Amino acid sequence: MTEQERIMQLRQELHSHNYKYYVLNQPTISDQDFDFMMHELQDLEAKHPELADPNSPSQRVGSDLSHGFQQVEHRYPMLSLANTYNQQDVAEWYDGVKRGLEGEDFDICCEMKYDGLSISLTYQNGKLVRGVTRGDGVRGDDVTDNVKTIRAIPLVLPGEGYPEEFEMRGEVLLPWSEFERLNKEREEREETLYANPRNAASGILKSQNSRVVAASHLDSYLYYVLGENLPEDGHYENLMQAEKWGFKISRGMKKVKTLDEIYAFINYWDTERKNLPVATDGIVLKVNSLRQQRHLGFTAKTPRWAIAYKFKAERECTRLNEVTYQVGRTGAITPVANMEPVQLAGTTVKRATLNNEDFIRSFDLHIGDYVYVEKGGEIIPKIVGVEVSKREPDAKPVEFITHCPECGAELVRYDGEAAHYCPNDAGCPPQIKGRIEHFISRQAMNIDSLGPETVDEYYRRGLIHNIADLYTIDVQQINGDGSRNKSAQKIVRAIADSVNVPFERVVFALGIRFVGVTSARLLARHFKTMDALASASLDDLLQVDGVGEVIAKSVISYFHDPVNVEILSRLRGYGLQMSLSEEQISSATDKLAGKSIVISGVFAKHSRDEYKQLIEQNGGKNVGSISKKTSFILAGENMGPSKLQKAESLGIPIIDEDTFLGMIE
Repeated sequence: MTEQERIMQLRQELHSHNYKYYVLNQPTISDQDFDFMMHELQDLEAKHPELADPNSPSQRVGSDLSHGFQQVEHRYPMLSLANTYNQQDVAEWYDGVKRGLEGEDFDICCEMKYDGLSISLTYQNGKLVRGVTRGDGVRGDDVTDNVKTIRAIPLVLPGEGYPEEFEMRGEVLLPWSEFERLNKEREEREETLYANPRNAASGILKSQNSRVVAASHLDSYLYYVLGENLPEDGHYENLMQAEKWGFKISRGMKKVKTLDEIYAFINYWDTERKNLPVATDGIVLKVNSLRQQRHLGFTAKTPRWAIAYKFKAERECTRLNEVTYQVGRTGAITPVANMEPVQLAGTTVKRATLNNEDFIRSFDLHIGDYVYVEKGGEIIPKIVGVEVSKREPDAKPVEFITHCPECGAELVRYDGEAAHYCPNDAGCPPQIKGRIEHFISRQAMNIDSLGPETVDEYYRRGLIHNIADLYTIDVQQINGDGSRNKSAQKIVRAIADSVNVPFERVVFALGIRFVGVTSARLLARHFKTMDALASASLDDLLQVDGVGEVIAKSVISYFHDPVNVEILSRLRGYGLQMSLSEEQISSATDKLAGKSIVISGVFAKHSRDEYKQLIEQNGGKNVGSISKKTSFILAGENMGPSKLQKAESLGIPIIDEDTFLGMIE
């Protein structure tokens, strides 16, 4: 067998195994055997670039290339559905369909409404050629490269009998297990948690790095076939055909005729959906016949032949056993309710944040209370009420702690803040480890060979006590018993390489309270050196656009702490960047000073990120939404229609990239 024949054979076999594993859930080989085959294919493809195929199974791993998304107009508009929250509205819709069809017999296809990101997939000759998000319904983002990493979506159809060209629509979903894993990682890094799997899936699918998408284990269910030459008139029947073609079709689907059958379907899934591996938020009802759908037509915004029934927010009552307290990297104390386990929206809930002391007092919480816990649209569990009638006579009210549960320091509460803080930032273990984890994070020093578990291990072993200690670790210290020499070398090399990280990210990496990515960049570009930033007065800091009194006072406090001064001195000695590069300084101007600029569309000469940098380098401010304060919009091709309409209504100037580049020359 030639290498070319082997490549073709491997591609065919890997496509088949992907389908069996991710669609049929019936794997026939081990993960290890699959990986061996994939590695062999990648090696052979590297030897034969002339045989490159965008639909090869090797493309599932994603790419590190960063690029903006081009907007593509939908061949068939992706309209929203009218929502209802009660069965009376369902009955009115059903009667409207009956009147619209003038007594003609009809079937209704009942389907689960999955809570994900809507996607349109176009296939030609059995191969995926495009994946586009819903966008505004008329046009969406072309996310084909990212879609190819989702293993439940076939790149090449394993079945037969499909039209020459057609479109599949469905939802890109983040399974509960992956959602919880990602939020656990974000919680450990003290990052904002994803509110729900839909938001998480949307953020992941629109990542500019398809390798990130590949690592997130997104899933997909497909629920609609569109095209000119479909095999059946029935929507349900076409989906059954699509399943034979190789698509992952939801089993939560049923064809019915009567209102009673619709109600039975709704009532069944209102309970059973809790056992599904992905999030759902309702039921979709569609007239089954495509001919009848065309006859019924559309209103201005929604189809008359379909409606969405939304489930009520899930709420359960359970016992509050105790309140514990967590310490974050900034010293903020977060009270946590520990409850009897209860099932909510597909997951077992045992804990919920109580935010702060004021939140606890607002509910007059007592230990042993029966509390109402809700998820609803915001999937993070929260306590929304107390069943006071079940309170025991001797129940004791929850008393907020006065001392840090980790180091024993007396807590403080700053003016104007709801949270309590542990002031012992130099000696409180969670704060120390949290600052180190922040320092190594992707947006800071990006030392990706390290993680929270490694930081915890090194801290327990006494190898690190602050961020500067990272640069003194050697291979022998990490290696310990001699079994980790290769990984130790990788870690030491990654730490050494981090000294090249730009100054503005070093400022963010320091973990100055209230200084985020944007404010760190503003401070770095205004003061240009660490020395200038460290010696800045309150008035100096308040001159920086976007820096208020809270941030300014926090910066001053940080640089007046002798411990921080000593750490900074060490970091400087290890070679970290303590100033902007000469190129950054020489290219900085004030040509856009005082201007708030919105970027929209796809550009030819620079990426969106590059234009954002140019705006900041020339003294301008990037803003995400249009308002009366917007100076102008930098517009590329396919500017969003909603932004265009708002700009016109407010009289905001719109300029193209050539005009913009002329402004900063």
